[in-house]
Formats: sequence, C-alpha cells, structure tokens
Amino acid sequence: MEKKANKRGHVLVIPYSTQGHINPMLQFSKRLSSKGLKATFATTVFISETMKPELLNSEIDFDTISDGCDKEGFFALGDIDDYLVRLQAVGSKTLTELIIKHKNSPHPIDCILYDAFLPWVLDVAQQFGIVGIAFFTQACAVDYIYYYVHNGLLSLPISSSMMPIVIPGLPLLDLRDMPSFIYVVGSYPSHFKLVLNQFSNIDKADFILVNTFYKLEQEVVDSMSKVMTQPLLTIGPTIPSMCVDKRLENDKDYDLNLFKLDSTSTCWLTTKPPCSVVYVSFGSLANLTSNQMKELARGLKQTGFHLLWVVRSSELPKVPHGFIEEMGDKALIVTWIPQTEVLANEAIGCFFTHCGWNSTIEALCLGVPMVAMPQWADQTTDAKLVEDVWKVGVRVNVREDGIVSGDEIERCIRQVMEGEQGIEMKRNAMKWKELAVEAVCEGGSSDKNIDELVSKILARCK
Repeated sequence: MEKKANKRGHVLVIPYSTQGHINPMLQFSKRLSSKGLKATFATTVFISETMKPELLNSEIDFDTISDGCDKEGFFALGDIDDYLVRLQAVGSKTLTELIIKHKNSPHPIDCILYDAFLPWVLDVAQQFGIVGIAFFTQACAVDYIYYYVHNGLLSLPISSSMMPIVIPGLPLLDLRDMPSFIYVVGSYPSHFKLVLNQFSNIDKADFILVNTFYKLEQEVVDSMSKVMTQPLLTIGPTIPSMCVDKRLENDKDYDLNLFKLDSTSTCWLTTKPPCSVVYVSFGSLANLTSNQMKELARGLKQTGFHLLWVVRSSELPKVPHGFIEEMGDKALIVTWIPQTEVLANEAIGCFFTHCGWNSTIEALCLGVPMVAMPQWADQTTDAKLVEDVWKVGVRVNVREDGIVSGDEIERCIRQVMEGEQGIEMKRNAMKWKELAVEAVCEGGSSDKNIDELVSKILARCK
C-alpha cells in the first residue's frame, strides 16, 4: 500500500453517526486509500472518543466535525428532530471550518463523500466548488422505493387496491414488504423525513454510490440508473477485505465500534461441530419487548441447536430468568461481537437476524443462510429479498398482536438448518458468496467502478 505522503486526491468522508452507517463508509475509505487517494474520515467529536488507538496509525486520517453534542452525542438531546436540526446547524459550520483548515495545507480537500442521510453536506461542498459524492448505505431496492415516494411516483397511504406494488426492477411487493415508514403511515415521522430527504438535492451530486454489488441487485440498479442524472455506481460489498478479496492488508474488522466487543464467542465456537450453531443478533438499535424476548428464548431452546445470542447490555434484563442456566454449554450470550468473524466460523449453521442491510450483506458474503425477523425501517424489504429473490432464508410470520411465537421461531430455524430446503438455501448462499468476492476482486464490477471513480476524482485534481 502507498504511504500517505505519496497520495494524490484528498477525499473527506462524512458518515451518519450510527454503527450501521459508519461501518460501510469506513470500509470504503480503506478501499479508496488502497487505490492511491488520501482519505480523511470525519466523525463527530463524541464518536471520535471511541476510536481504537491503532486506527490513528492507519492508512486513513481522522478528523472531527461537531454535532453540537460533543459530550454525550445524540443522547444529550434524545429527540431525533432536535438532534438533526442541531447536527445540520453546527455540522455545517464546523465542516466549513475543516475545509478552510485544509485549504492552504499540502492536501486541500478535493472531494467530499457524504452519507446520503446528510444532504446538507453537499450544500457545503458546493459552496467551495468541491466534488460531492452521495453514499447510500442501504440496499439499492430500498433506495429506489424511497426515491419513488419522494418523487410522488408512489402515493401514500397505500390502499389494498394498489396491490401488488409495481416498481421497475423490483419483484411484486406486498404492503409488508415495504419499509416500515411506508407501510405504517405516520410511524417514526422524523426518520421518514430523513430517508426521503436523501433525494432533496441528489441531482446536484457528482456521483451516486450504492453499498451493493451489481449481480446482487442488477435489475433495480439498471432501473434506478435510468432516472438518475449522474453515474450510479455499485461499490460493495463494503465489508472487511479478509472476508472477501483479501487484497487489503490487515483489514480484518470494522475497527470503529460503538459497543464494547466480547471475544469469548470465538473460543466457544471452536468447541462446536460444523453448521451446528444458530447465531442470533438484532443489531445495534432494535429493542424487543419482554414478551417477544420470552418467545424468542422459548423457540431457540425448543430447536435443541447450539445457540450464540448477542444481547446488548441494555436488553439483558429481558432475557427470561433461568434461561442461561437451563441452556448450560448449549448456549452463549454475549453483549457485542466481531460479527464477520463469527459468521465466517464453520460452526455457524444459520443467522437469526433483524435483516439490517449490513448484517444481510455480511451473511451473503460469508455464505450463511438466514432466518429473517425484521423490526423496522428497511429491514422488511431486505427480508423480502432474502426469502423470495436471493432464496437464502425464510421470513418469520408475525401474529396479529405483533409477536412472533416461539413455535414459529422453531419452525423457521428447523427449515433452514434441516432438510432439502435448508440444503438449497445453503447452496444459494454459497453462490452469492462467490459473486460477492468476484465483485471486489481485480476486474470485478465494484472494483472497476471504484477505479472509474478514483480516476475521475484525480482528473479533477489536476
């Protein structure tokens, strides 16, 4: 890899400050650095406090902008509307200061790569005549649905007479297949506004990047590309290189974790037979009810399989009393783990997941079939793709009271772990794993797109 001093073309990367958005943008920054660009990753002051010391000596530079909540981050306000208003006001000011700071340095900022959740970053970039690149962290299918709603091509609320929902490049969709902000009109209005505002000034961006790979979402990528006024490039999967092409030295994990990692799972997994463990995780944001946790524990226990269950510290009190003792060595509960390392372990037979996009694409890249139990946002659409398009898993059925029963959980896990259907899902998962590796290897679709992007950035720096 090149040394920082030899790099040309300075890209400033601005992520939205949640784990699911930081991870892919940090990984992509590593890719850009490996291609010869100088990459500076700018987090909020609060997030910067969680960085590993070794990150500061990496091929990427780090800097900060302020969200106006330097001591406690989002938690200082607790209200998403208030936070986003302050983030834009203070973030715009401190981003401007950061650009000016670099202006007379040996490496002025040539390009800003921003999370599409933060369209105001593009406005700041344009004030300085800097190239602006929008980075969509979610599936292209989900992005295109939001595009349709934002542009009035899909009217809300969706009535039964509109079924099935037809969007070019996507399978026929039922209401439950749509992002939750759409099928439950009025739910999470602040988040709904956030996802639609991704397109508020997208026509002014110089490039659009999507965290997917072409063969995974070929039809919808082609369809969305036709309505965009600028190049739409697939550049994923943005997961650690050691999980796919192994071309980035020492790129084994995501490096910047907002939760404390527990490494005991790795040792525990070495004692389990191949494909014998059900891995359960609902990501960094989902909060299950106590009743749902009770049913989940019951269903997991009834399967009889080994169990590795990630339960965040805040959720631990919801685990049924006595469950850990009853399971003994059959189960291990941890608070947070290096997920790609776990999914790559041969002991894992299936991933019981909320179907967040990062988790979904990690499972696809590592050949692990899934049981999908989506909670909100884009997860319902991801679950549709997992079950009906990529055919690498099964989606749970939800009762009218909103609970997934223990019996349903057991049924779905057995469907993936046992029998002919399970074998077929595993076969499909391995196919997608091969295609993901192909995309990021030299000459693959994503690799070519990244090379094209880098060459165009460098051309504008001359």
